[in-house]
Amino acid sequence: MSLFASDQLTQLAFSVHENKGVYALLLGSGLSRAANIPTGWEITLDLIRRVALAQGVGEQPDWAEWYCQETRQEPEYSALVEDAARSPAERRAILNGYIEPTEEDLEEGRKVPTAAHCAIAELVSRGYIRVIVTTNFDRLLENALRERGVEPTVVASVDALQGAEPLVHSPCYVFKLHGDYKDARILNTDAELSGYPPEYDALLDRILDEYGLIVCGWSGEWDDALRAAILRAPNRRYSTYWTTLGDPGDGAGTLINHRRAAVIRIESADAFFKSLQQRVETLEQTRRQNPLSVELLVATTKRFLAKPEYRIQLEDLFAEETSRLINHLKGAELGRPQKRDGPEFKTDVERYEAAAEALACMCGALGRWGAETTRIIVVDVIRMILVRSRTVNDGFTYYSRVRSYPAVLVYVAYGLGLLRAGRWAELYRHFVFVVDERDGERERAVDLLFLSAWEGYNKQSWGQLYAPEPTRTPMNDHVHALFREWSGRFAGMEPDFTLLFERFEILGALAYLESSGKTTVEASMRDPQRGGMYMPVGKIGWDSGNAKKIVDQLQAEPMITDLINAGFARGDREFLEVMIENFKVHARSMGARFF
Repeated sequence: MSLFASDQLTQLAFSVHENKGVYALLLGSGLSRAANIPTGWEITLDLIRRVALAQGVGEQPDWAEWYCQETRQEPEYSALVEDAARSPAERRAILNGYIEPTEEDLEEGRKVPTAAHCAIAELVSRGYIRVIVTTNFDRLLENALRERGVEPTVVASVDALQGAEPLVHSPCYVFKLHGDYKDARILNTDAELSGYPPEYDALLDRILDEYGLIVCGWSGEWDDALRAAILRAPNRRYSTYWTTLGDPGDGAGTLINHRRAAVIRIESADAFFKSLQQRVETLEQTRRQNPLSVELLVATTKRFLAKPEYRIQLEDLFAEETSRLINHLKGAELGRPQKRDGPEFKTDVERYEAAAEALACMCGALGRWGAETTRIIVVDVIRMILVRSRTVNDGFTYYSRVRSYPAVLVYVAYGLGLLRAGRWAELYRHFVFVVDERDGERERAVDLLFLSAWEGYNKQSWGQLYAPEPTRTPMNDHVHALFREWSGRFAGMEPDFTLLFERFEILGALAYLESSGKTTVEASMRDPQRGGMYMPVGKIGWDSGNAKKIVDQLQAEPMITDLINAGFARGDREFLEVMIENFKVHARSMGARFF
Protein backbone atom coordinates (compact mmCIF):
# COMPACT_ATOMS: atom_id res chain seq x y z
CA MET A 1 0.00 0.00 0.00
CA SER A 2 1.22 3.50 -0.80
CA LEU A 3 2.37 5.60 2.15
CA PHE A 4 -0.02 8.35 0.99
CA ALA A 5 -2.93 6.07 0.12
CA SER A 6 -5.16 7.38 2.90
CA ASP A 7 -3.62 10.83 3.35
CA GLN A 8 -3.90 12.87 0.18
CA LEU A 9 -3.57 16.12 2.14
CA THR A 10 -0.02 15.18 3.14
CA GLN A 11 0.65 14.10 -0.43
CA LEU A 12 -0.49 17.52 -1.60
CA ALA A 13 1.68 19.23 1.04
CA PHE A 14 4.73 17.31 -0.22
CA SER A 15 3.96 18.26 -3.78
CA VAL A 16 3.48 21.95 -2.92
CA HIS A 17 6.67 21.96 -0.84
CA GLU A 18 8.83 20.22 -3.43
CA ASN A 19 7.38 22.13 -6.42
CA LYS A 20 7.54 25.69 -5.17
CA GLY A 21 5.33 28.05 -7.14
CA VAL A 22 3.99 25.31 -9.43
CA TYR A 23 0.44 25.12 -8.05
CA ALA A 24 -2.30 27.65 -8.80
CA LEU A 25 -5.40 28.00 -6.64
CA LEU A 26 -8.93 28.05 -8.07
CA LEU A 27 -11.14 29.53 -5.37
CA GLY A 28 -14.91 29.92 -5.24
CA SER A 29 -17.44 31.45 -2.89
CA GLY A 30 -17.11 28.62 -0.38
CA LEU A 31 -13.78 30.11 0.68
CA SER A 32 -15.39 33.28 2.02
CA ARG A 33 -18.41 31.64 3.61
CA ALA A 34 -16.78 31.56 7.05
CA ALA A 35 -16.42 35.35 6.83
CA ASN A 36 -20.23 35.64 6.63
CA ILE A 37 -20.08 36.60 2.98
CA PRO A 38 -22.95 34.66 1.41
CA THR A 39 -22.59 32.27 -1.48
CA GLY A 40 -24.45 32.84 -4.73
CA TRP A 41 -27.20 30.45 -3.60
CA GLU A 42 -27.61 32.28 -0.31
CA ILE A 43 -27.82 35.61 -2.13
CA THR A 44 -30.43 34.07 -4.43
CA LEU A 45 -32.62 33.00 -1.52
CA ASP A 46 -32.21 36.35 0.20
CA LEU A 47 -33.20 38.23 -2.96
CA ILE A 48 -36.31 36.05 -3.26
CA ARG A 49 -37.15 36.79 0.38
CA ARG A 50 -36.63 40.54 0.06
CA VAL A 51 -38.68 40.84 -3.14
CA ALA A 52 -41.51 38.71 -1.72
CA LEU A 53 -41.62 40.64 1.55
CA ALA A 54 -41.74 43.90 -0.40
CA GLN A 55 -44.79 42.48 -2.22
CA GLY A 56 -46.51 41.68 1.08
CA VAL A 57 -45.73 37.98 1.25
CA GLY A 58 -45.18 36.63 4.76
CA GLU A 59 -42.08 34.77 5.93
CA GLN A 60 -41.71 31.28 4.44
CA PRO A 61 -39.95 28.24 5.96
CA ASP A 62 -38.43 27.41 2.55
CA TRP A 63 -38.09 30.29 0.12
CA ALA A 64 -36.76 28.06 -2.67
CA GLU A 65 -39.84 25.87 -2.50
CA TRP A 66 -42.12 28.92 -2.37
CA TYR A 67 -40.39 30.38 -5.45
CA CYS A 68 -40.84 27.12 -7.39
CA GLN A 69 -44.54 27.01 -6.56
CA GLU A 70 -45.06 30.65 -7.53
CA THR A 71 -43.03 30.73 -10.76
CA ARG A 72 -42.82 27.03 -11.71
CA GLN A 73 -39.06 27.60 -12.16
CA GLU A 74 -35.99 26.71 -10.15
CA PRO A 75 -34.36 29.69 -8.43
CA GLU A 76 -31.37 30.98 -10.40
CA TYR A 77 -28.96 33.58 -9.13
CA SER A 78 -28.32 34.98 -12.60
CA ALA A 79 -32.00 35.42 -13.47
CA LEU A 80 -32.87 37.05 -10.15
CA VAL A 81 -29.97 39.50 -10.28
CA GLU A 82 -30.83 40.38 -13.86
CA ASP A 83 -34.51 40.94 -12.94
CA ALA A 84 -33.66 42.97 -9.84
CA ALA A 85 -31.27 45.37 -11.57
CA ARG A 86 -31.15 46.28 -15.23
CA SER A 87 -27.60 47.70 -15.48
CA PRO A 88 -24.18 46.39 -14.32
CA ALA A 89 -23.81 49.39 -12.00
CA GLU A 90 -27.14 48.62 -10.33
CA ARG A 91 -26.22 44.97 -9.99
CA ARG A 92 -22.91 46.01 -8.41
CA ALA A 93 -24.78 48.13 -5.87
CA ILE A 94 -26.94 45.15 -4.85
CA LEU A 95 -23.89 42.94 -4.44
CA ASN A 96 -22.05 45.61 -2.47
CA GLY A 97 -24.51 45.25 0.41
CA TYR A 98 -23.68 41.56 0.79
CA ILE A 99 -19.90 42.05 0.75
CA GLU A 100 -18.98 45.45 2.19
CA PRO A 101 -18.60 45.15 5.99
CA THR A 102 -20.48 47.51 8.27
CA GLU A 103 -18.99 48.88 11.48
CA GLU A 104 -20.94 46.23 13.36
CA ASP A 105 -19.51 43.51 11.09
CA LEU A 106 -15.99 44.69 11.79
CA GLU A 107 -16.57 44.89 15.53
CA GLU A 108 -17.87 41.32 15.57
CA GLY A 109 -15.20 39.95 13.22
CA ARG A 110 -17.42 39.40 10.21
CA LYS A 111 -16.51 39.97 6.56
CA VAL A 112 -12.80 40.00 7.39
CA PRO A 113 -10.12 37.54 6.19
CA THR A 114 -10.70 34.02 7.48
CA ALA A 115 -8.21 31.39 8.60
CA ALA A 116 -8.21 30.10 5.01
CA HIS A 117 -7.33 33.52 3.58
CA CYS A 118 -4.56 33.93 6.15
CA ALA A 119 -3.12 30.46 5.48
CA ILE A 120 -3.11 31.13 1.73
CA ALA A 121 -1.39 34.46 2.33
CA GLU A 122 1.28 32.68 4.40
CA LEU A 123 1.88 30.15 1.61
CA VAL A 124 2.17 33.02 -0.87
CA SER A 125 4.59 34.97 1.34
CA ARG A 126 6.86 31.89 1.46
CA GLY A 127 6.74 31.49 -2.32
CA TYR A 128 4.77 28.22 -2.45
CA ILE A 129 1.75 29.73 -4.22
CA ARG A 130 2.06 32.49 -6.83
CA VAL A 131 -1.10 32.30 -8.96
CA ILE A 132 -4.68 32.50 -7.67
CA VAL A 133 -7.77 32.33 -9.88
CA THR A 134 -11.02 33.19 -8.13
CA THR A 135 -14.68 33.69 -8.96
CA ASN A 136 -15.14 35.79 -5.82
CA PHE A 137 -15.92 39.49 -5.93
CA ASP A 138 -14.70 40.28 -2.40
CA ARG A 139 -11.28 41.59 -1.40
CA LEU A 140 -10.63 39.39 1.62
CA LEU A 141 -7.73 37.60 -0.04
CA GLU A 142 -6.06 40.83 -1.12
CA ASN A 143 -6.44 42.17 2.43
CA ALA A 144 -4.87 39.04 3.92
CA LEU A 145 -1.98 39.22 1.46
CA ARG A 146 -1.27 42.86 2.26
CA GLU A 147 -1.33 42.07 5.98
CA ARG A 148 1.53 39.65 5.24
CA GLY A 149 3.45 42.29 3.33
CA VAL A 150 2.57 40.89 -0.12
CA GLU A 151 1.32 43.35 -2.73
CA PRO A 152 -0.54 41.24 -5.30
CA THR A 153 -1.01 41.93 -8.98
CA VAL A 154 -4.82 41.99 -9.22
CA VAL A 155 -6.56 41.47 -12.55
CA ALA A 156 -10.33 42.09 -12.37
CA SER A 157 -10.98 43.47 -15.87
CA VAL A 158 -9.58 43.34 -19.37
CA ASP A 159 -8.14 46.81 -18.86
CA ALA A 160 -6.32 45.69 -15.74
CA LEU A 161 -5.02 42.60 -17.56
CA GLN A 162 -3.54 44.67 -20.36
CA GLY A 163 -1.70 46.92 -17.92
CA ALA A 164 -0.71 44.26 -15.38
CA GLU A 165 2.74 43.00 -14.54
CA PRO A 166 3.43 39.81 -16.55
CA LEU A 167 2.41 36.59 -14.85
CA VAL A 168 5.95 35.23 -14.78
CA HIS A 169 7.31 38.34 -13.02
CA SER A 170 4.66 38.70 -10.33
CA PRO A 171 5.28 37.20 -6.87
CA CYS A 172 1.51 36.93 -6.49
CA TYR A 173 -1.01 37.11 -9.34
CA VAL A 174 -4.71 37.26 -8.41
CA PHE A 175 -7.02 36.73 -11.39
CA LYS A 176 -10.59 37.72 -10.43
CA LEU A 177 -12.56 36.12 -13.24
CA HIS A 178 -15.91 37.69 -12.38
CA GLY A 179 -14.55 41.07 -11.40
CA ASP A 180 -14.41 43.09 -8.20
CA TYR A 181 -17.46 44.13 -6.18
CA LYS A 182 -16.42 47.78 -6.30
CA ASP A 183 -16.22 47.71 -10.10
CA ALA A 184 -19.43 47.95 -12.17
CA ARG A 185 -17.95 45.55 -14.73
CA ILE A 186 -18.61 42.47 -12.59
CA LEU A 187 -19.90 39.35 -14.34
CA ASN A 188 -22.86 37.71 -12.60
CA THR A 189 -25.59 36.89 -15.11
CA ASP A 190 -25.82 33.89 -17.41
CA ALA A 191 -25.27 36.10 -20.42
CA GLU A 192 -22.19 37.65 -18.86
CA LEU A 193 -20.80 34.31 -17.70
CA SER A 194 -21.48 32.34 -20.88
CA GLY A 195 -18.12 33.32 -22.33
CA TYR A 196 -15.01 35.24 -21.29
CA PRO A 197 -13.20 37.89 -23.32
CA PRO A 198 -10.50 36.40 -25.57
CA GLU A 199 -7.81 37.93 -23.33
CA TYR A 200 -9.22 36.06 -20.32
CA ASP A 201 -9.40 32.79 -22.26
CA ALA A 202 -5.77 33.12 -23.33
CA LEU A 203 -4.58 33.71 -19.74
CA LEU A 204 -6.75 30.91 -18.35
CA ASP A 205 -5.48 28.49 -20.99
CA ARG A 206 -1.91 29.31 -20.03
CA ILE A 207 -2.51 28.87 -16.29
CA LEU A 208 -4.41 25.61 -16.70
CA ASP A 209 -1.69 24.29 -19.01
CA GLU A 210 1.39 25.34 -17.06
CA TYR A 211 0.31 24.98 -13.42
CA GLY A 212 -1.03 22.32 -11.13
CA LEU A 213 -4.44 23.16 -9.68
CA ILE A 214 -5.93 23.19 -6.19
CA VAL A 215 -9.68 23.76 -6.30
CA CYS A 216 -11.54 24.88 -3.18
CA GLY A 217 -14.93 26.47 -2.60
CA TRP A 218 -16.06 26.14 -6.23
CA SER A 219 -18.77 23.61 -7.08
CA GLY A 220 -17.93 23.26 -10.76
CA GLU A 221 -21.64 23.19 -11.58
CA TRP A 222 -21.99 26.73 -12.96
CA ASP A 223 -19.71 29.23 -14.70
CA ASP A 224 -19.89 27.69 -18.17
CA ALA A 225 -16.95 29.69 -19.47
CA LEU A 226 -14.68 28.48 -16.66
CA ARG A 227 -15.85 24.89 -17.11
CA ALA A 228 -15.12 25.16 -20.82
CA ALA A 229 -11.61 26.46 -20.14
CA ILE A 230 -10.82 23.52 -17.86
CA LEU A 231 -12.20 21.00 -20.36
CA ARG A 232 -10.11 22.36 -23.22
CA ALA A 233 -6.84 22.41 -21.23
CA PRO A 234 -4.52 20.20 -23.28
CA ASN A 235 -1.96 19.06 -20.70
CA ARG A 236 -1.95 17.62 -17.21
CA ARG A 237 1.76 17.98 -16.51
CA TYR A 238 1.02 18.78 -12.86
CA SER A 239 -1.67 17.28 -10.68
CA THR A 240 -5.09 18.65 -9.80
CA TYR A 241 -6.51 18.40 -6.27
CA TRP A 242 -10.24 19.01 -5.86
CA THR A 243 -11.59 19.64 -2.38
CA THR A 244 -15.20 18.91 -1.56
CA LEU A 245 -17.45 18.99 1.50
CA GLY A 246 -19.57 16.09 0.23
CA ASP A 247 -19.94 14.10 -2.94
CA PRO A 248 -19.05 16.13 -6.06
CA GLY A 249 -21.95 16.94 -8.38
CA ASP A 250 -22.20 15.73 -11.94
CA GLY A 251 -20.62 18.88 -13.34
CA ALA A 252 -17.70 18.70 -10.93
CA GLY A 253 -17.36 14.97 -11.61
CA THR A 254 -16.86 15.64 -15.32
CA LEU A 255 -14.08 18.12 -14.59
CA ILE A 256 -12.48 15.83 -12.00
CA ASN A 257 -12.39 12.97 -14.49
CA HIS A 258 -11.03 15.21 -17.24
CA ARG A 259 -8.19 16.50 -15.07
CA ARG A 260 -7.74 13.10 -13.37
CA ALA A 261 -7.97 15.05 -10.14
CA ALA A 262 -7.43 13.68 -6.66
CA VAL A 263 -10.51 14.37 -4.52
CA ILE A 264 -9.89 15.54 -0.94
CA ARG A 265 -12.87 15.57 1.41
CA ILE A 266 -12.67 18.49 3.82
CA GLU A 267 -14.63 19.84 6.78
CA SER A 268 -14.20 23.46 5.71
CA ALA A 269 -11.98 25.70 3.62
CA ASP A 270 -10.50 27.10 6.84
CA ALA A 271 -9.54 23.67 8.16
CA PHE A 272 -8.17 22.57 4.78
CA PHE A 273 -5.89 25.51 4.10
CA LYS A 274 -4.75 25.78 7.69
CA SER A 275 -3.78 22.09 7.68
CA LEU A 276 -2.08 22.42 4.31
CA GLN A 277 -0.09 25.45 5.45
CA GLN A 278 0.94 23.69 8.68
CA ARG A 279 2.08 20.56 6.83
CA VAL A 280 4.10 22.58 4.32
CA GLU A 281 5.66 24.55 7.17
CA THR A 282 6.55 21.31 8.97
CA LEU A 283 8.26 20.00 5.83
CA GLU A 284 10.12 23.29 5.52
CA GLN A 285 11.22 23.23 9.15
CA THR A 286 12.53 19.68 8.98
CA ARG A 287 13.98 20.06 5.51
CA ARG A 288 17.41 18.60 5.04
CA GLN A 289 19.66 19.20 2.12
CA ASN A 290 19.08 16.68 -0.60
CA PRO A 291 21.06 13.61 0.57
CA LEU A 292 22.52 13.32 -2.91
CA SER A 293 23.85 16.87 -2.75
CA VAL A 294 25.45 16.15 0.65
CA GLU A 295 27.04 13.01 -0.78
CA LEU A 296 28.31 15.00 -3.75
CA LEU A 297 29.87 17.69 -1.54
CA VAL A 298 31.63 15.11 0.62
CA ALA A 299 32.80 13.20 -2.45
CA THR A 300 34.11 16.43 -3.96
CA THR A 301 35.97 17.16 -0.72
CA LYS A 302 37.64 13.74 -0.86
CA ARG A 303 38.58 14.22 -4.52
CA PHE A 304 40.17 17.62 -3.84
CA LEU A 305 42.06 16.18 -0.85
CA ALA A 306 43.59 13.50 -3.07
CA LYS A 307 45.68 16.00 -5.04
CA PRO A 308 47.60 18.96 -3.58
CA GLU A 309 47.01 21.00 -6.74
CA TYR A 310 43.29 21.20 -5.80
CA ARG A 311 44.01 23.18 -2.62
CA ILE A 312 42.42 26.37 -3.99
CA GLN A 313 39.32 24.53 -5.19
CA LEU A 314 39.06 22.86 -1.78
CA GLU A 315 39.11 26.19 0.04
CA ASP A 316 36.58 27.65 -2.39
CA LEU A 317 34.29 24.68 -1.83
CA PHE A 318 34.33 25.21 1.95
CA ALA A 319 33.91 28.98 1.61
CA GLU A 320 30.84 28.48 -0.56
CA GLU A 321 29.18 25.98 1.79
CA THR A 322 30.04 28.12 4.84
CA SER A 323 28.43 31.11 3.14
CA ARG A 324 25.29 29.05 2.49
CA LEU A 325 25.11 28.06 6.15
CA ILE A 326 25.58 31.64 7.35
CA ASN A 327 22.85 32.88 5.02
CA HIS A 328 20.58 30.29 6.61
CA LEU A 329 21.45 31.64 10.06
CA LYS A 330 20.48 35.12 8.88
CA GLY A 331 17.21 33.91 7.31
CA ALA A 332 13.69 34.36 8.59
CA GLU A 333 13.58 30.99 10.39
CA LEU A 334 16.67 31.45 12.59
CA GLY A 335 17.47 35.15 12.24
CA ARG A 336 16.10 36.30 15.58
CA PRO A 337 16.35 34.17 18.74
CA GLN A 338 13.01 33.51 20.38
CA LYS A 339 11.99 31.62 23.47
CA ARG A 340 10.88 28.29 22.11
CA ASP A 341 10.11 25.24 24.21
CA GLY A 342 9.17 21.63 23.58
CA PRO A 343 8.38 20.86 19.94
CA GLU A 344 9.46 24.35 18.83
CA PHE A 345 12.93 23.91 20.36
CA LYS A 346 13.20 20.51 18.69
CA THR A 347 12.23 22.08 15.38
CA ASP A 348 14.96 24.72 15.71
CA VAL A 349 17.55 22.04 16.50
CA GLU A 350 16.48 20.15 13.38
CA ARG A 351 16.77 23.34 11.31
CA TYR A 352 20.34 23.92 12.49
CA GLU A 353 21.22 20.32 11.76
CA ALA A 354 19.70 20.43 8.30
CA ALA A 355 21.66 23.58 7.50
CA ALA A 356 24.97 22.23 8.87
CA GLU A 357 24.86 18.59 7.71
CA ALA A 358 26.87 18.97 4.53
CA LEU A 359 29.53 21.25 6.02
CA ALA A 360 29.94 19.05 9.10
CA CYS A 361 30.42 15.91 7.00
CA MET A 362 32.88 17.74 4.75
CA CYS A 363 34.89 18.71 7.85
CA GLY A 364 34.72 15.12 9.06
CA ALA A 365 36.30 14.08 5.76
CA LEU A 366 39.07 16.67 6.30
CA GLY A 367 39.73 15.15 9.72
CA ARG A 368 39.88 11.62 8.36
CA TRP A 369 41.90 12.18 5.18
CA GLY A 370 43.27 15.71 5.32
CA ALA A 371 46.68 16.98 6.33
CA GLU A 372 47.87 19.41 8.99
CA THR A 373 47.76 22.15 6.34
CA THR A 374 43.98 21.69 5.90
CA ARG A 375 43.25 22.16 9.61
CA ILE A 376 43.17 25.93 9.15
CA ILE A 377 40.12 25.52 6.88
CA VAL A 378 38.14 24.03 9.76
CA VAL A 379 39.44 26.65 12.20
CA ASP A 380 38.31 29.41 9.84
CA VAL A 381 34.90 27.78 9.33
CA ILE A 382 34.31 27.51 13.08
CA ARG A 383 35.42 31.06 13.76
CA MET A 384 33.23 32.39 10.94
CA ILE A 385 30.14 30.59 12.24
CA LEU A 386 30.77 31.82 15.78
CA VAL A 387 31.18 35.42 14.66
CA ARG A 388 27.99 35.32 12.61
CA SER A 389 26.01 33.54 15.32
CA ARG A 390 26.89 36.33 17.77
CA THR A 391 25.77 39.19 15.53
CA VAL A 392 22.21 39.10 16.89
CA ASN A 393 21.88 41.36 19.91
CA ASP A 394 18.13 41.18 20.52
CA GLY A 395 15.97 38.28 21.56
CA PHE A 396 16.48 35.83 24.44
CA THR A 397 20.10 35.41 25.57
CA TYR A 398 20.05 31.62 25.87
CA TYR A 399 18.42 31.11 22.48
CA SER A 400 20.97 33.50 21.02
CA ARG A 401 23.70 31.16 22.25
CA VAL A 402 21.99 28.19 20.62
CA ARG A 403 22.68 29.86 17.25
CA SER A 404 26.28 28.59 17.46
CA TYR A 405 25.09 24.95 17.41
CA PRO A 406 26.30 24.48 13.79
CA ALA A 407 29.82 25.33 15.00
CA VAL A 408 29.51 22.54 17.58
CA LEU A 409 28.53 20.09 14.85
CA VAL A 410 31.49 21.09 12.67
CA TYR A 411 33.79 20.88 15.71
CA VAL A 412 32.60 17.38 16.64
CA ALA A 413 32.71 16.10 13.05
CA TYR A 414 36.31 17.16 12.49
CA GLY A 415 37.32 15.73 15.88
CA LEU A 416 35.70 12.38 15.12
CA GLY A 417 37.46 12.29 11.75
CA LEU A 418 40.83 12.98 13.40
CA LEU A 419 40.19 10.32 16.04
CA ARG A 420 39.15 7.77 13.43
CA ALA A 421 42.45 8.40 11.61
CA GLY A 422 44.49 8.23 14.84
CA ARG A 423 45.88 11.74 14.31
CA TRP A 424 46.54 12.38 18.01
CA ALA A 425 48.60 15.55 17.81
CA GLU A 426 46.12 17.26 15.50
CA LEU A 427 43.23 16.09 17.69
CA TYR A 428 44.86 17.70 20.72
CA ARG A 429 45.41 20.95 18.81
CA HIS A 430 41.78 20.79 17.70
CA PHE A 431 40.66 20.62 21.33
CA VAL A 432 42.76 23.53 22.57
CA PHE A 433 43.11 26.01 19.70
CA VAL A 434 42.12 29.55 20.63
CA VAL A 435 38.82 30.49 19.07
CA ASP A 436 38.59 34.05 20.33
CA GLU A 437 39.77 36.46 22.96
CA ARG A 438 37.09 38.21 24.99
CA ASP A 439 37.73 40.52 27.92
CA GLY A 440 41.41 39.62 27.80
CA GLU A 441 40.69 35.89 28.16
CA ARG A 442 41.79 33.38 25.55
CA GLU A 443 38.84 31.12 24.76
CA ARG A 444 39.83 27.58 23.83
CA ALA A 445 37.64 25.62 21.47
CA VAL A 446 37.10 22.83 24.02
CA ASP A 447 35.76 25.35 26.54
CA LEU A 448 33.29 26.86 24.07
CA LEU A 449 32.20 24.04 21.78
CA PHE A 450 32.75 20.70 23.45
CA LEU A 451 29.25 19.23 23.78
CA SER A 452 27.91 19.82 27.32
CA ALA A 453 30.62 22.46 27.95
CA TRP A 454 29.10 24.54 25.13
CA GLU A 455 27.39 27.75 26.18
CA GLY A 456 24.23 26.72 24.31
CA TYR A 457 23.78 23.60 26.44
CA ASN A 458 21.03 23.56 29.02
CA LYS A 459 19.96 20.18 30.34
CA GLN A 460 16.33 21.19 30.69
CA SER A 461 16.07 22.53 27.12
CA TRP A 462 17.91 19.63 25.53
CA GLY A 463 16.05 17.17 27.73
CA GLN A 464 12.88 18.19 25.88
CA LEU A 465 14.17 16.26 22.85
CA TYR A 466 13.66 13.08 24.83
CA ALA A 467 10.47 13.94 26.71
CA PRO A 468 8.74 12.16 28.31
CA GLU A 469 11.63 9.65 28.57
CA PRO A 470 14.40 11.21 30.71
CA THR A 471 18.09 10.92 29.85
CA ARG A 472 21.10 11.82 31.93
CA THR A 473 23.12 13.40 29.12
CA PRO A 474 20.55 14.61 26.58
CA MET A 475 22.79 16.67 24.31
CA ASN A 476 25.54 14.05 24.11
CA ASP A 477 22.96 11.36 23.46
CA HIS A 478 21.37 13.43 20.71
CA VAL A 479 24.65 14.31 18.99
CA HIS A 480 25.75 10.69 19.26
CA ALA A 481 22.59 9.53 17.47
CA LEU A 482 23.01 12.25 14.85
CA PHE A 483 26.60 11.33 14.02
CA ARG A 484 25.82 7.64 14.02
CA GLU A 485 23.78 8.55 10.94
CA TRP A 486 26.20 11.08 9.44
CA SER A 487 29.57 9.48 10.17
CA GLY A 488 29.36 6.82 7.47
CA ARG A 489 30.32 9.53 4.98
CA PHE A 490 33.69 10.15 6.64
CA ALA A 491 34.35 7.51 9.34
CA GLY A 492 33.95 4.62 6.94
CA MET A 493 33.25 1.10 8.17
CA GLU A 494 33.60 1.82 11.88
CA PRO A 495 32.62 -1.42 13.68
CA ASP A 496 31.60 0.34 16.92
CA PHE A 497 30.66 3.98 16.45
CA THR A 498 29.55 4.36 20.08
CA LEU A 499 33.03 3.37 21.25
CA LEU A 500 34.55 5.94 18.87
CA PHE A 501 32.19 8.67 20.07
CA GLU A 502 32.76 7.93 23.76
CA ARG A 503 36.53 7.89 23.23
CA PHE A 504 36.11 11.38 21.77
CA GLU A 505 34.06 12.37 24.83
CA ILE A 506 36.70 11.34 27.35
CA LEU A 507 39.64 12.81 25.44
CA GLY A 508 37.80 16.11 25.10
CA ALA A 509 36.94 16.06 28.81
CA LEU A 510 40.62 15.50 29.66
CA ALA A 511 41.65 18.41 27.42
CA TYR A 512 39.01 20.57 29.13
CA LEU A 513 40.27 19.65 32.63
CA GLU A 514 43.88 20.35 31.69
CA SER A 515 43.46 24.12 32.08
CA SER A 516 42.92 23.67 35.84
CA GLY A 517 46.50 22.48 36.34
CA LYS A 518 47.79 19.36 38.05
CA THR A 519 48.09 20.85 41.54
CA THR A 520 44.52 22.11 41.55
CA VAL A 521 43.11 18.83 40.29
CA GLU A 522 45.10 16.83 42.88
CA ALA A 523 43.88 19.11 45.68
CA SER A 524 40.30 18.74 44.50
CA MET A 525 40.63 14.97 44.45
CA ARG A 526 41.79 15.01 48.10
CA ASP A 527 38.91 17.23 49.19
CA PRO A 528 36.05 14.94 50.29
CA GLN A 529 33.49 17.71 49.86
CA ARG A 530 34.45 18.47 46.27
CA GLY A 531 35.17 14.95 45.10
CA GLY A 532 37.24 16.05 42.12
CA MET A 533 37.20 18.87 39.58
CA TYR A 534 34.32 19.38 37.16
CA MET A 535 34.82 17.97 33.71
CA PRO A 536 32.20 17.70 30.94
CA VAL A 537 31.70 13.96 31.07
CA GLY A 538 29.12 12.76 28.58
CA LYS A 539 27.33 9.47 27.99
CA ILE A 540 30.54 7.55 28.67
CA GLY A 541 30.09 8.46 32.33
CA TRP A 542 27.21 6.00 32.69
CA ASP A 543 28.15 3.52 29.94
CA SER A 544 30.04 1.22 32.32
CA GLY A 545 31.27 -1.31 29.77
CA ASN A 546 32.75 1.18 27.33
CA ALA A 547 34.05 3.43 30.12
CA LYS A 548 36.20 0.64 31.58
CA LYS A 549 37.37 -0.49 28.15
CA ILE A 550 38.45 3.03 27.14
CA VAL A 551 40.10 3.84 30.50
CA ASP A 552 42.07 0.60 30.34
CA GLN A 553 43.30 1.63 26.87
CA LEU A 554 44.26 5.12 28.09
CA GLN A 555 46.27 3.69 30.98
CA ALA A 556 48.22 1.25 28.81
CA GLU A 557 51.15 1.59 26.45
CA PRO A 558 51.51 2.62 23.68
CA MET A 559 48.44 4.88 24.14
CA ILE A 560 50.00 6.79 27.04
CA THR A 561 53.05 7.61 24.92
CA ASP A 562 50.90 8.63 21.95
CA LEU A 563 48.82 11.01 24.08
CA ILE A 564 51.77 12.53 25.92
CA ASN A 565 53.69 13.07 22.68
CA ALA A 566 50.60 14.66 21.16
CA GLY A 567 50.47 17.23 23.98
CA PHE A 568 47.69 15.87 26.20
CA ALA A 569 48.16 16.58 29.95
CA ARG A 570 50.80 19.14 28.93
CA GLY A 571 53.12 16.23 28.19
CA ASP A 572 53.07 15.09 31.84
CA ARG A 573 52.37 11.37 32.44
CA GLU A 574 51.55 11.93 36.08
CA PHE A 575 49.09 14.67 35.24
CA LEU A 576 47.41 12.36 32.71
CA GLU A 577 46.95 9.72 35.39
CA VAL A 578 45.53 12.29 37.83
CA MET A 579 42.99 13.45 35.24
CA ILE A 580 41.96 9.88 34.49
CA GLU A 581 41.39 9.27 38.21
CA ASN A 582 39.31 12.44 38.29
CA PHE A 583 37.21 11.00 35.46
CA LYS A 584 36.65 7.79 37.41
CA VAL A 585 35.25 9.80 40.31
CA HIS A 586 32.74 11.46 37.99
CA ALA A 587 31.85 8.19 36.30
CA ARG A 588 31.10 6.59 39.67
CA SER A 589 28.80 9.47 40.56
CA MET A 590 26.95 8.97 37.25
CA GLY A 591 26.47 5.25 37.74
CA ALA A 592 29.51 3.54 36.20
CA ARG A 593 30.08 0.29 38.12
CA PHE A 594 33.72 -0.57 37.40
CA PHE A 595 35.58 2.28 39.12
